[in-house]
Parts: sequence; structure tokens; C-alpha cells
Amino acid sequence: MTTHDEQLLARVREMRERGSAPKQIAKALGLRPAQATALVRRVAEVALANLTPDERPVVGCWVNAGWSAGLDMAEAPDWAAADPFGQEPDPGTGGGFAQILLARQERASRVTVIGFLVDVYCLGVKNVTDPEVMGSGSLTTYVPTYYSAFDHRPLPIGVEQAQTIVHDAAAYARGLGFEPAGGFADAAVHLGAPPGDRPVIGFGRDGKPFYFSGPYDNPRQVVQTLERTCGPGNYDYVAHL
Repeated sequence: MTTHDEQLLARVREMRERGSAPKQIAKALGLRPAQATALVRRVAEVALANLTPDERPVVGCWVNAGWSAGLDMAEAPDWAAADPFGQEPDPGTGGGFAQILLARQERASRVTVIGFLVDVYCLGVKNVTDPEVMGSGSLTTYVPTYYSAFDHRPLPIGVEQAQTIVHDAAAYARGLGFEPAGGFADAAVHLGAPPGDRPVIGFGRDGKPFYFSGPYDNPRQVVQTLERTCGPGNYDYVAHL
């Protein structure tokens, strides 16, 4: 890039920061509209490249309906009210699990998506998907596919809610003796940390850890861990030992 190009890009950046539209930039700098639009796009791409993954704009964030069933949501009434099946457990809602999908802007027409499967009753973060870059328009089909195991459409949520569910469920599980799934640290870079003044969610089913064995678990080991960390009678489980 020549010195002239760098200076021109700097002028465009300054004008965009003041709120100028591409047409205004083109007129002020004596450029064709297509040239101004291309420079505006370049400014946006450079700005995104200089941001850490968790600073990039959120394009969309979702969680399955029914994620809050059985949780203590007294200190998060707005989040509870937004979950239509939270107080009415339904086999199709996936009670006990929060499946979260987050999409952040990657480039002008590209997004990065990442997913978390969270056991909110006991084990915390059970699985994460690797960051995947796709065209922005692909979200229209990707989101329903990601939630195809559920009977109800996913709920749009704010990124602060997603951060709270994932990080605080992971902390709850750690207190019970369970670490997050492999790859969690790398995935958390895209999610970001929750705000300090976030609402408090009471994890566990009806106030107690509840373990429902999955196909890839070691049920005996999980129950032994709960027996050690919680003590007899202080947890529930459904598993074949």
C-alpha cells in the first residue's frame, strides 16, 4: 500500500468514526461511490482484524427453549420469563441442558460460529464445537440444523446471558469435581467473560445436583465423585452402574 493509499484510508476511517455515509465520503474526497464503498469495507475489515475474538460484534446468540427448567431463577427473572417452557418441563425442551450457539462477525460477509452443550444440573460444559467460519447468509439454515434435536425453536438471547450460563455452569460443575470438556478454554476466547454484575442462576435440579447418564459418560465414576464432593443424600442420579 502506497503512502497516498494509507492517507486516503486514514481519511475514510476518520470520516466513518464521525458517522459519514459512503456517499458523503465519496463526495468529500472526490471518489466514485464504488471506490468509497470499497474503502469503507476495507476500514471495517482492518478494524475487525485488530479486535480479539470476544470483542467482535455479535451477529446472533441462541439457547434452546426449556433450558431453565428446574433451575433457581429467582435472581434472573427476566431470563426466566423469556423461556416459555422454563416452568413447564417438557420432554421436547431438553430440560437439564442448555445448548448455546454464538455467531460473531468475522469479516464483512462472514461470521464465526461456536457452540456449547451445557449440563446445567451437574456436569457443566459437556461439549464445544470448534469455531467455524461461514457466510452470513448460511446462519439461516445452520441455526435450525444445530437445534434439530429439539421440538421447539431456539430462543434468541444476549451474549451476556450466554456467557453467564456457560461460565457459571462450568464453575458449578468444578465445585462438584467435574472439569469442562476439552477445548473449552479455546472456545471461551470467542465467548468472552461474563459481566461482574450478572444475575445469579441457581444450577442443579431443584437445588441439588442431578446426574442423568449420557452415552459417553462413565456413570460409576461420576456417582463416586458426587458421593465424595456432595455426600450421601445430597444429590440425585439416574444411571446404570
